Amino acid sequence: MMEKQIISIFTRTPLHVGAGNSVGAVDSPVMRERHTRIPIIPGSSLKGVLADLWNDEQFKRTEEGKKLFGEDAQNSAGAKAGQLLVGEARVLAFPVRSAKGSFAWISCPLALRRLERDAELMLNVAQFDDLTEDRCAAVSDAVTLSGGRVVLEEYQFSCQQKDLGVIAENLAALSADPVWKEIGKRLVVVNDEMFSYFVEQACEVVSRIRVNDATGTVDAGGLFNQEQVPSETMFYAVLGAETKRAASEVLDQVRKKLASVGNVLQIGGDETIGLGYCTVTLN
Repeated sequence: MMEKQIISIFTRTPLHVGAGNSVGAVDSPVMRERHTRIPIIPGSSLKGVLADLWNDEQFKRTEEGKKLFGEDAQNSAGAKAGQLLVGEARVLAFPVRSAKGSFAWISCPLALRRLERDAELMLNVAQFDDLTEDRCAAVSDAVTLSGGRVVLEEYQFSCQQKDLGVIAENLAALSADPVWKEIGKRLVVVNDEMFSYFVEQACEVVSRIRVNDATGTVDAGGLFNQEQVPSETMFYAVLGAETKRAASEVLDQVRKKLASVGNVLQIGGDETIGLGYCTVTLN
């Protein structure tokens, strides 16, 4: 059985991991799960970003990096797969506009059950099974209006009394990012349907252009719309190794390497215009 730990990815700037095909008016959408429409970071993308931390000055993988991530069999006889196992990252908490408190982080029973399973926690998620499309649970009155109402984007919810203290405490422990520490005031749990709606409809869509230097106008075909997951979104993924001993050594190496870069990684496209910078923490 795989030995594993949770790695959290908290977006400091909008993030774009492209799906490679247009959807409706969006020319470059983000990657999503097919059945839930929840944005994801594929394990291959995350593994590639981590592997680059083990490149030397000639952009070649170090010996330690080869052990962790493997090497191309075409270039090395007898090459083996790496010891590190990397899962895909899914959205756990998503920021949306709130009529009170500026914004709230929403999560849902499905996302919390996945974390409960993957991190082997007890979060009492069953208490949210009765949430409907017009009802939610909020951790504090920081996002709750008079009359027990919560307004997210253009939707109004009646707020039910639930015990979110343990959940908020466990979520706060995922990352040391100072913005994320406000999860204890801003967490709202909605049902699965509303969560899927918000993570699909409340992402940013920006228009990008390519200007022709000679004419000063937009190149033909140089105007396109790009979807981005907003800043302050929390993803998490599972890292592991096949055996307990290997996991202890491998994950410790990853933890130290992340610390050496200040626990900040750039993930996805458009690095040169500031997209995809994330606080990454291995718990």
